[in-house]
Amino acid sequence: MIDQAHVEALYDCDVIDNRGEKIGSVKQVWLEDGTGAPMWAEVHTGLFGMKESFVPIQQGQVAGGAITVPVSKEQVKDAPSVRPSDDHMSDEEQQALYRHYGMIPQAKTGEHDRLGGGRDGRHGRNDSAEVTLSEEKLDVDTRNVEAGRVRLVKHTVTEQRNITVPVTHEEVRVVREPAQGKPGKPFADEQAEVTLHREEPVVQKRTEAVERVRLEKDSVTEQRDVKGEVRKERAEVERDDEPRRRR
Repeated sequence: MIDQAHVEALYDCDVIDNRGEKIGSVKQVWLEDGTGAPMWAEVHTGLFGMKESFVPIQQGQVAGGAITVPVSKEQVKDAPSVRPSDDHMSDEEQQALYRHYGMIPQAKTGEHDRLGGGRDGRHGRNDSAEVTLSEEKLDVDTRNVEAGRVRLVKHTVTEQRNITVPVTHEEVRVVREPAQGKPGKPFADEQAEVTLHREEPVVQKRTEAVERVRLEKDSVTEQRDVKGEVRKERAEVERDDEPRRRR
């Protein structure tokens, strides 16, 4: 954290935001009453450095001729315009800055002194105190893991097929008609024969491709509830003249 020992080094140094981008350069520094701890930096911003914005530096880090602050360049760009009179900042102006940067305001102290154009600042009463509250947030992401494997396996099975096939066979019939021409041997034994034929089913097998089967994957999105415990800090007011109790 920045303390009074850093004040001299803050003038004209670059102000860097929480993403490493340059915001501007320090013009003046505002101090906490009594303690002289640096609270705000009045910074030259804008295309030509003509705009002046207030940046919180209580939690800043000074290194290499620059001060890194835990706010973004966009926040500073959109900060409310503050024009203190008589080198003092009013309660309303402080509250506006606190709200904009999402900071917890201190007890109302009236006004804060600032260092003037030179290096000597005025100091007043210190009627304020503050703590910074933190809380944990759940950051939920996803990762790709193997959920299982699906195989396409081909195997052979035997099944019975019944097929009806038409077949033809020959039958004999006796045909009688009057005899013509020369007669045969009378009263002699004779015989005549014909050969009968029939069709029989003949079973043969042939192999042909009938179907192609493949596996394809589809992505399906579903909602999954994720639970986790987080911690948060709360601020309580305790007085020395009252017994302490835990809430």
